[in-house]
Amino acid sequence: MAKHTVVTMPGDGIGKVVLPEAIRVLDAVGFDAEYVHADIGWEFWVKEGNPLPERTLELLRKHKLGLFGAITSKPKKEAAEELDPSLRDKGFVYFSPIVGLRQKFYLDICIRPCRSFAGNPLNFVRQKADGGVEEPSVDAVIFRQNTEGLYCGIEWTSPPAQVRDALATHGKFKPFSSVPSEDIAVSVRLFTRNACRRILTAAFEYAEKHGYRSVTVCEKPNVLRETSGMMEEVAREVQKEHPDIQLWSTNIDAQMMWLTKNPEDYGVIVAGNLFGDIVSDAFAGLVGGLGFACSGNIGDEVAVFEPTHGSAPKYEKLDPPIVNPIAMILSAAMLLDHVGETEKATNVRNAVAAVVREGRVRTYDMMRIPGEGGVIAEGAAMTPQITDAILDRLER
Repeated sequence: MAKHTVVTMPGDGIGKVVLPEAIRVLDAVGFDAEYVHADIGWEFWVKEGNPLPERTLELLRKHKLGLFGAITSKPKKEAAEELDPSLRDKGFVYFSPIVGLRQKFYLDICIRPCRSFAGNPLNFVRQKADGGVEEPSVDAVIFRQNTEGLYCGIEWTSPPAQVRDALATHGKFKPFSSVPSEDIAVSVRLFTRNACRRILTAAFEYAEKHGYRSVTVCEKPNVLRETSGMMEEVAREVQKEHPDIQLWSTNIDAQMMWLTKNPEDYGVIVAGNLFGDIVSDAFAGLVGGLGFACSGNIGDEVAVFEPTHGSAPKYEKLDPPIVNPIAMILSAAMLLDHVGETEKATNVRNAVAAVVREGRVRTYDMMRIPGEGGVIAEGAAMTPQITDAILDRLER
């Protein structure tokens, strides 16, 4: 009997392409696991009116460990139009299944490492004062609060009377009081003190364990005084428990400027759901883009690991496949860390680093060419060739 059981959820588009590559690497590094497929994504929305079926939730409740590919999400009206005709006008409403997973299992701590690999032609570079070019080493780890904020799902178009009445108790709602309800859309940005403390404690503990000198809270307290203000307040409390780690504070807009001026200054960064999504993608752009962006969604019992890229459906059926599997493979390495297989995780990351550094095998994105069917003829590697090169380095 295998030591671990991993629920595999390829999902949509290129999720179906890259997830099997990650399993090849896990097998090669000697991870003692068996894999159980689970249904998730657009296909099940269209056929069943539910992109996150209960049978998938049951598998995760049982096995506690998931590896996820990618999903396709579409706007409300378009999603409704693609439902099977027998399901239309029956009250089904599309909701992102990965957001659903985070909320159902309270996977509130999202960790997104953004680390540059030497030799990656996509790495951020900057001009020096003497006209030369330098390539700073980027090693930022974003802790994103995963279950609250603007992604908590509390929103209305044409808010009901009781919602309008509640909003009317706030003085700032007065300019909107005469706007008809059908012309109003409301989204709630909700923070709780407990969730702020959990994400900040996890970030400070990570910084201590891995030798980072600072934790940066990236929010907007000068405008979002209540929600961002709560995150800042709790950060000061938590920092007192970790006096050797400096507490920094940045506004999300200013952070977008500073990360392209001095990205090497930042270590662990904490943000709410939306700002964490933004800043993690921004840092990912400095280390090669979403083809290198991995993440873990971690709760008290269940953990799900995924690349942060989308489903890119136009690439799913290309034969041979050309997409970059490294983000998925690095997500699998995070899974290894989570279950205590740190040596195996390090071996995987070292193998990836060696392949990137050597530069003999590169996907189209690493070659800076458009991702089209003809890229193989231009020297771009097929998806399995990247994995083959990583496996070769593991075997040395």
